[in-house]
Amino acid sequence: MKIALFGTSADPPTAGHQAVLVWLSHHYDYVAVWAANNPFKSHQTSLENRVEMLRLLIADITPARKNVHLEQELSHLRTVTTLENAQHRWGEKSEFVVVIGSDLLGQFQRWYRVEDLLHSAEVLVIPRPGYAIDKGSLEKIGKMGGTISVANLTGLDVSSTAYRENGDPQTLTPSVANYINKKHLYECQDSTKTKLYHH
Repeated sequence: MKIALFGTSADPPTAGHQAVLVWLSHHYDYVAVWAANNPFKSHQTSLENRVEMLRLLIADITPARKNVHLEQELSHLRTVTTLENAQHRWGEKSEFVVVIGSDLLGQFQRWYRVEDLLHSAEVLVIPRPGYAIDKGSLEKIGKMGGTISVANLTGLDVSSTAYRENGDPQTLTPSVANYINKKHLYECQDSTKTKLYHH
C-alpha cells in the first residue's frame, strides 16, 4: 500500500488544498492528512479550529473520496517523527510519500533528521503559484539519497494568506466558509461584511 502523508498548516484550508487532496486520492492508495503547526510560521487561529476546518474540507469533497482521511494523531513538529508513527501504524511494508508544497522546498534540507526521512520515504513536491521549483534544491535532495518528484498538478491560484488579506470567500469551500463566519475567526470577515453594507 502506498500512503501519502500530507500535513498542512493551512490557516484556513482552501479550495486549493482540497484540489491537492483529490489529486493525491487518485494517485495513492491512502491519503493521511492533518493540521500541523509549522515552526517557521505564525498562526492566526488555534490548531483546534484548523483541525475542524480540515475535517469540513474533506467532508466537502464531491464526489467523496473514500481513501482520504483526517489522521490528526500523526501531527508532530518533526516530520520524521510523524513518519515513524505512520510506519508503526501501517507497518513497514507500506510505502510512504511525504507531500510538501513548493514553498517549503528551500527549507526542506534543514529539517530535523532529513537524511533519515529521505531514507524511509519518498518526497512529492506540489507546485504552488508564486513559488518556483528550484532545480538546485531538487538535485541536492537527490544527492542526499532521497527520491523526490514533482506532482503534475498546478495548484489553484488561491492561498490562505490571500484569503486572510482580502477575505475572498471564493477561495473556500461552503462548510469552511460557514464555520469561519460562525466563529468570527479572521478580521477580514468583518471588513468584508462592512464593504457589503457600504455598497
